[in-house]
Amino acid sequence: MSRFSLPQDAAFQALNTSLGFDRRLWPFDVAQSRAHVRMLAAQGIISEADRDEILGGLDQAASELEAGTFPFLPDDEDIHMAVERRVTELTGPAGGKIHTGRSRNDQVITDLAMFTRDAATRLSGDLEQLRAVVLQVAEAHLDWPIPGYTHLQRAQPVYLSHHLLAYFWMLTRDIERFAAVLRATSELPLGAGALAGVNFDTDRRMVAAELGFAGVTPNSVDSVSNRDFVLDLLHALSVTATHLSRLGQEIVLWTSTEFGFMTLSDAWSSGSSIMPQKKNPDAAELLRGKAPRVWAHQAALHGVIHALPLTYNKDLQEDKEHLFDAVDTVALCIAAAGGMLETATFHRDAMSAAASDPMIAAVDLADFMVKRGMPFREAHGVVARLVRESVDGGTSLADVTTAELGAEAGAIFEQSSWLESKVSEGGTALARVREQLEQARALLPA
Repeated sequence: MSRFSLPQDAAFQALNTSLGFDRRLWPFDVAQSRAHVRMLAAQGIISEADRDEILGGLDQAASELEAGTFPFLPDDEDIHMAVERRVTELTGPAGGKIHTGRSRNDQVITDLAMFTRDAATRLSGDLEQLRAVVLQVAEAHLDWPIPGYTHLQRAQPVYLSHHLLAYFWMLTRDIERFAAVLRATSELPLGAGALAGVNFDTDRRMVAAELGFAGVTPNSVDSVSNRDFVLDLLHALSVTATHLSRLGQEIVLWTSTEFGFMTLSDAWSSGSSIMPQKKNPDAAELLRGKAPRVWAHQAALHGVIHALPLTYNKDLQEDKEHLFDAVDTVALCIAAAGGMLETATFHRDAMSAAASDPMIAAVDLADFMVKRGMPFREAHGVVARLVRESVDGGTSLADVTTAELGAEAGAIFEQSSWLESKVSEGGTALARVREQLEQARALLPA
């Protein structure tokens, strides 16, 4: 019997179904159902015989899903209903008891929490691998000078190792954000029922222990309406995508003819349909282009949840496609970033030549005068005047400086002095970079 006298309109069915995208939750749904029916039997809510029948049906359904032979039907609204329907087909009346003591509301949010936890764990592992690649490439180019930029104008030279390690620390913060997601998914929602709890003496902590949750959610209303941990993961994904987009942009710049600092492997490059000479950094460009897509998913889910009354509303079905696509997109971007860096060739001569521009020794020159007693602002003005004279006269800043301030000031324009003078903690002097490398190595998993 059904509450309704008419079948659903085909357009409503198409709008309402989520099976096309939520079927990827099946491993979590099966694991959750196994734990749930074991608990029901342990509590005497169903018999041990029914438990064993249902577990057998779940095993077969899982095998079919794994093999791609699961018999989905047009009326399967979502993966949760499909699994329950199949288990009931396989086990008869026993299968009809699988849903005792739970609602699709707490079932869905539990599957989603398990997926989120799994995704955060996997992506943290991917970021660990990328972090190791960054460290490896930095160590291989320890003392290679490269210009540092502000406003995309040459500013001060640094070592390539120091520049690359900036991404190591970005990735470290990304990993910490994924760890926060794991903490946000540490409590089991199952047992909240539709919104008010269930009419059975269930043991939620038994289920939590089997599924790897540290505890259970304290409020049934909050349990079924909470999507904070999805927003947390989307935020972590968005920041990671932003960091990767910055790396992508630098790869695009560095591989250009104008910079010439880097050459990508052919395995990470594309050609042109009309220009046979082209070698395009498409993978790096896509690191830029994919980032706004990930941010948009986060913004869209905020839009879904904002002003939504408690507890469950069908709007919340819109959480999954945003989450799934963002996870898949960032996983691909992490793999691409690591692949490009690990196989790229850096060009020391081109970087060193660019880092030898005398203009980028201007701060060192100002500090030289400060060390001799001149206030910094006054020294800044003197150097600015020397720079203007150099530009206007078409003369090297080193020559202008030597002529006015003497050979000792002119000696500042030796490239190594610009780099090795940055002795403050966290600076680019080799001793400090070596300290940083040690700190970075200590953070990698044993």
